[in-house]
Amino acid sequence: MSFLTAQWRKLIFANYPVDAKVLLPYLPAHTELDTWNGHPYVSLIGFLFRDVRLLRLRIPFHVTFEEVNLRFYVRRRAGNGEWRRGVVFIKEIVPKPAITFVANTLYGEAYETRPMHHRWAETAVHQHVEYNWRIGTRWQTLAATADKHPADIETGSEAEFITEHYWGYSKSSATKTTEYEVTHPRWQQASVSDYRIDVDFALNYGPRFAFLNDRTPDSVFLAEGSPITIEGKRTIA
Repeated sequence: MSFLTAQWRKLIFANYPVDAKVLLPYLPAHTELDTWNGHPYVSLIGFLFRDVRLLRLRIPFHVTFEEVNLRFYVRRRAGNGEWRRGVVFIKEIVPKPAITFVANTLYGEAYETRPMHHRWAETAVHQHVEYNWRIGTRWQTLAATADKHPADIETGSEAEFITEHYWGYSKSSATKTTEYEVTHPRWQQASVSDYRIDVDFALNYGPRFAFLNDRTPDSVFLAEGSPITIEGKRTIA
């Protein structure tokens, strides 16, 4: 039985190549940085959780909610020689304290609870997707205007690299790592014609990421999303 089932919908990805030394303090044991064209990447991602169930149970008032996270990409060679390509989260922001408690306690993630809301709108040819969250008195914004109809993600593209990571890793200690599988079908993407990133990266993620305040993302795209599952965790020691 999957630990969690849900839908992830309308995912905005803003992607930044970064120096490896920025990420090495967060790298879990037994993993290595995964790269695109020789560069590690971080992605700022906003999306909507829908129809959330824990162990098939709907938790009242925790069925639909927003999430914004900052993540980077790793890989681990499993015992059978297979490369497992996964992600590590710097921080995940949600509006529900119970989600924060469960994720931080059971999966060792770095969730944080903040006031949040979202807005979706459509015209005949475009869609506008926006996610907002508040830290102190300041509202943060991640928004994109994209084609209304998504298309298949091209094989060998940057978008494929960003989206085709199906494992989650978190650092339990200097020698132990939590691993869990995330399942979903291959996504489609919508081309983004305009976007807005009004985010204080230092305020959200600490001074190590302050340099992103002055950086333009290498790419921004919108994925339609799909049903997903999060499977049970295991500890790699």
